[in-house]
Amino acid sequence: MLAQQDLARTVGDNVRRLRTAAKISLADLAEAAGMSKTTLHGIEQGAGNPTLSTLWALATALRATLGDLLDPPASATRVVRGDDEVPRVEGEAVTARLLHRIRLRGTVEVYDIEVAERRQHSDAHLPGVMECLVVTEGGVTAGPAAEPVDLGEGDSLLMQAEFPHVYEGDGRRNRAVLLMLHPES
Repeated sequence: MLAQQDLARTVGDNVRRLRTAAKISLADLAEAAGMSKTTLHGIEQGAGNPTLSTLWALATALRATLGDLLDPPASATRVVRGDDEVPRVEGEAVTARLLHRIRLRGTVEVYDIEVAERRQHSDAHLPGVMECLVVTEGGVTAGPAAEPVDLGEGDSLLMQAEFPHVYEGDGRRNRAVLLMLHPES
């Protein structure tokens, strides 16, 4: 899991980045989010443990999503293991674990897939197409053909699919949810 201190630093960096990009002063954002300037300054410095309500207030005031505040910088291929410390927030009845954030205008296709114990080579898709795979049962080796990764139950992979990639089941029964993200042309 992402250490609480790392999460606080990520949230602080993201709040400051979004506030600066929106050209909002510290005082104006604090007022819009219903908190003191001192509290907001502490959050931006990565010192603090803001509640889910505080994060939602900041996201709303910044016209951003909760994920905009929680998500660390992304790379072309990102693997999240089932037991990784990733941003997690808790409410009264819901705990949310952020696996991936995907910005896209276009079409999202969601598939329930089974992966057999043999390798499937997939050709590159059109530019901009991404795939997000969340293993729900068994194990799957997947990813860019040059660097596939082993994934177990609860692990996820986000990759650019405009390059050749592979899928291979690691056991008799391997299931996953696959999201194919097609940008507008």
